[in-house]
Amino acid sequence: MLRTVVGNFCSRVSHLSYPIRSKFSAVDIPVPNPQPDIHYNKIFINNEWHDAVSKKTFPTINPSTGEVICHVAEGDKADVDKAVKAAKEAFKLGSPWRRMDASHRGVLLNRLADLIERDKTYLATLETLDNGKPYTASYTVDLEISIKYLRYLAGWADKCHGKVIPVDGDYFCYTRREPVGVCGQIMSWNYPLVLLAYKLGPALATGNVVVMKMSEQTPLTSLYVASLVKEAGFPPGVVNTIPGKGSIVGAAIVSHMDVDLVSFTGSTEVGQRIQQAGSSNLKKLILELSGKSPTIIMSDADLDLAVEQAHFASFFNQGQCCCAGSRIYVQEDIYPEFLERSIEKAKATIVGDPFDLKTQHGPQINKAQFEKILDYISSGKREGAKLMCGGGSAADRGYFIKPTIFGDVKDDMTIAREEIFGPVMQILKFKSIEEVIERANDSKYGLAAGVFTKDIDKANYISQALRAGTVWINCYFVLRAQTPFGGYKASGYGREGGQYGLEEYTEVKAVTVKVPQKSK
Repeated sequence: MLRTVVGNFCSRVSHLSYPIRSKFSAVDIPVPNPQPDIHYNKIFINNEWHDAVSKKTFPTINPSTGEVICHVAEGDKADVDKAVKAAKEAFKLGSPWRRMDASHRGVLLNRLADLIERDKTYLATLETLDNGKPYTASYTVDLEISIKYLRYLAGWADKCHGKVIPVDGDYFCYTRREPVGVCGQIMSWNYPLVLLAYKLGPALATGNVVVMKMSEQTPLTSLYVASLVKEAGFPPGVVNTIPGKGSIVGAAIVSHMDVDLVSFTGSTEVGQRIQQAGSSNLKKLILELSGKSPTIIMSDADLDLAVEQAHFASFFNQGQCCCAGSRIYVQEDIYPEFLERSIEKAKATIVGDPFDLKTQHGPQINKAQFEKILDYISSGKREGAKLMCGGGSAADRGYFIKPTIFGDVKDDMTIAREEIFGPVMQILKFKSIEEVIERANDSKYGLAAGVFTKDIDKANYISQALRAGTVWINCYFVLRAQTPFGGYKASGYGREGGQYGLEEYTEVKAVTVKVPQKSK
């Protein structure tokens, strides 16, 4: 059964680059079952399901209601040891995985993408139940990105080759790109399926093996995908999935001497601890961390587009995006109109049950995050910012917060400097290009930025001056499988996405051969 969603969610993302949003104003979306059966809640090692060694479990919570969905096996160091042992065995020279043709790794990745697409409705439902994001976003954005990215990586599996290098002397020199080995992958809760694809895809395409730790807030979709890994035909031990606390499972992965690489998405504070712990065996690190991204609105911008995109940059996924562009700098002559129209748009946003196909804005992930965001809102009011709309809870139960806008924001205010990770837009006024560039760069973070102007010279000048890993011009959240994503400064290092992200999962080996100058 299909229901057509027209306007509402679709209209506010019609200019975005998410896979199906750039061409369609109406999308047929299967009606979800808000109470899906939970098929998998244990630890996945060696293509088998296990209880935790300790037999402990933990509850995963529906953020829309605060109620327990189910209990999940709670892994710890002993489970990590088992998973790493299984991964090492799968990575041994001569194992089925190491003997497999690179092209067949691509076949398996395509098969996994096919299975995810087959179960797309169920996975989108599970994602919304566990995470709280609107089902329309889960289905049309998160699932689409994940499927496309896995298929993109499948195409790379037999194309990760080295080079022949002309060297001085009688030598033949070439390079090989080889898998790193056992890859620990630690994911955040805001995009469980997308992050799984961004980490699992390049690791498997290049022949690595994986020990994955999903967030304890949102374990359900990753566990279901683990079952699809087995169904797709990946050999035992290639992918191992352990739910549990980051302070225990994540820490055990990072400090494990047989883990060769760690890819982490999360806060800068945790990333710094991972950087220190990972030095135990000098493992490779990919750290995609916090952000406080600026969005610059020049006076010559298309104001309709700028208002819509700034709204999206601040409030999509309930503001729970590391690259959220919620630090909005608006040139002074259009500031009043931009502020007025942004307030109108925020007030019109439909907040509520994420399974309702009209809903545009769901709950925050949990009570702790809910309360943290409200504390930031209180600090904004205390420090003199003007609360223009929102600012409080939007429901009697669950963790819903109204889209919130502050005007008259100053650069030194807490809400303008710290990552809020919630639906709070800060609008700041500026005069000149030189001024706004300096202010936009005056942050310890450097993950992303947005620029809105009709002048291509201004766009190029500003984009080159900004210290950020991604700059979007007249758009925001343009995420494609082919493009790299990662940060400057305290937003981390390494890249995910595209060929750049693929290269992170390989080592370069140089082979030099003495060439005889006379035949025998």
